[in-house]
Amino acid sequence: MRMRKSVQKRLVVQQANKVDVLVENHGTIFLFKPQTEAAKQWFAENVQTEGWQWLGKGLGVDHRFAENLVAGMIEAGLEVA
Repeated sequence: MRMRKSVQKRLVVQQANKVDVLVENHGTIFLFKPQTEAAKQWFAENVQTEGWQWLGKGLGVDHRFAENLVAGMIEAGLEVA
């Protein structure tokens, strides 16, 4: 399977920037994907989750809570994209 050039370019940029958390907007649900140990530790210490909220390596969050979650991560010094 071949990736489109736009996807390849995005992956390269993300790796170069050392993003801690990737965020995907899926309408009413946002998917937060911790990429670094610092981000995983932050989630463990600051976010209460249930097992069913994790979709693969991403945490599904209702859109009403996403903005505050991002604000907390940025305040903690994490790089969010």
